[in-house]
Amino acid sequence: MHAHRSILLVLALVLLLLLLALSGARPYDRATWAMEVFPIFIAIPVLLGTYKRFPLTTLLYVCIFLHASVLMLGGAYTYARVPLGFQIADYLDLARNPYDKIGHFFQGFVPALVAREILVRGAYVLGRKMLVFNVLCIVLAISACYEFLEWGAALLMGQGADEFLGTQGDPWDTQSDMFSALVGAVCALCLLSGEQDRQIRRLTNAALRGTAPDVSASRGRGHRSAESVGELASGEQRRHLETGSDP
Repeated sequence: MHAHRSILLVLALVLLLLLLALSGARPYDRATWAMEVFPIFIAIPVLLGTYKRFPLTTLLYVCIFLHASVLMLGGAYTYARVPLGFQIADYLDLARNPYDKIGHFFQGFVPALVAREILVRGAYVLGRKMLVFNVLCIVLAISACYEFLEWGAALLMGQGADEFLGTQGDPWDTQSDMFSALVGAVCALCLLSGEQDRQIRRLTNAALRGTAPDVSASRGRGHRSAESVGELASGEQRRHLETGSDP
């Protein structure tokens, strides 16, 4: 099962690189494309570098791939000119291309799952309500930092940053962008928390079997070595990871 998943992830990476090259072949604006897809150039090395010691759930890898696809499409056309956005605008009778909001929705949707997975697997937050609060705060912080980045680009590039900003004349674009990210985060938590917990438990159980094969034998002898205790962390953390329940 592990080998099968690894093969699928390698194929997904190859496909992602091909799509990235395609999106950058003839973009509408080269500078805008570079700024829009820059997160992908950060995410790929990080995911590759941490795969062996901290593999993510399959659900999260799929969501990251979808988010990267949104970024690449927006970078190729610029968000205000994505054909899919015009089709949605015509269907919903909107005054502007909404693809920018789709991008910010994913900017909340996917980071929410990333933050949640790290917090749960590290047992940094044990209470469910506090977990949701922390995830939403992290997402809003990321969204705010991205708006700072857009502001900096506007100051440095002047009118040349218009394609990157994608405001389309909306004076409240910054606020609506952050709200879209918040909506995306809430949707991710409501729709996928259960499935993410199930996949985290499978990863955790597989890791425990792989790193501590002699735990059951040690229990049978009535004691546990200090090294095993260090590997398994505290009993409360392990119980939370395996059950996903509140302390």
